[in-house]
Amino acid sequence: MDAIAAGLSLAIGPLAAIYAINAIGLNVQFGYAGLLNFGQVGFMLVGGYGLAISVAVFGVPFWIGVAIGLLAAVGLALLLGYPTLRLRADYLAIATIAIAEILRLIVNTKSLVNFSGGSFGIPSAVTDNIGFSDTYYAIGERFFALFGSTLAGNFFRVGFLKIDGRGLWTMIVGWTLAAIFAFFVWLLMRSPWGRVIKAIREDEDAARALGKNTFVFKMQALTLGGVLGGVAGMLFVLLPGTVSPNVFLPILTFYTYAIVLAGGAATVTGPILGSVVFWFLFGAIDNALRNSSTFASVAGPMVLGLVGLGLMLVMIFRPQGIVGNKQEMILDV
Repeated sequence: MDAIAAGLSLAIGPLAAIYAINAIGLNVQFGYAGLLNFGQVGFMLVGGYGLAISVAVFGVPFWIGVAIGLLAAVGLALLLGYPTLRLRADYLAIATIAIAEILRLIVNTKSLVNFSGGSFGIPSAVTDNIGFSDTYYAIGERFFALFGSTLAGNFFRVGFLKIDGRGLWTMIVGWTLAAIFAFFVWLLMRSPWGRVIKAIREDEDAARALGKNTFVFKMQALTLGGVLGGVAGMLFVLLPGTVSPNVFLPILTFYTYAIVLAGGAATVTGPILGSVVFWFLFGAIDNALRNSSTFASVAGPMVLGLVGLGLMLVMIFRPQGIVGNKQEMILDV
């Protein structure tokens, strides 16, 4: 029962909400447009750092920091899309994952220590050893001062879920945004724009022959998915109130792909359901292994292996995902 409770707590918690938003963005790019973007974590990074540097280092108002984070995601999409969207399949995947990793290494450098904090990142309190000035403001405190000040410092129990005020407020905001974004994508994909995007996924040459500028449509899909990734990155930073380059690793993108594929690519509810299922399995298996006298010492690697095995079985016996359509898995890549 402890393992199930741990899994349920993680499945409905703030982390699952953040990954659901990121998966909705990736689903627009991969599921609907057929773009093999393996650098989605790069959009999370620029969104998170755009907000953190704006608010923490320069002391701008929170909403302006949010706008800067979103603009950073749009800028990355334009910079990334122009040279890479002319590529296909594995070439596009290699280019996007490389750019995301280059960005992580850039914010990790000593030369940017006064802005990004270098390898230390931007902490939740002022420290004198990384070069920040006295104008520093804690990242997350602006978020909770605006919205969740009554929750700060308190713990809440909702059934089996025990969560602190920061996590509860991030969870509320995260799942609300996930529902709004899912509804927006549902409307968008029922529009003429959405039909063109799906036509490009199925046969780009045919769409081009009908007079559609496929490059522009793919750029728009990449930008929309990237902006949603930027929102996920900002929440990813606000949850702990800190930002560090070493949390924006490529594995975040592959977690998100696993969520999209498990839930069902090119579906509205697939990314949300996939996030819930993925983190339930992750939390339940991790708790069971850590409470086992035999496997406690190797719980970390084993939970990844077992979750991966579960996803492999899903791909073998239901490749379209839990709520997906098998026809949607046919991509012209």
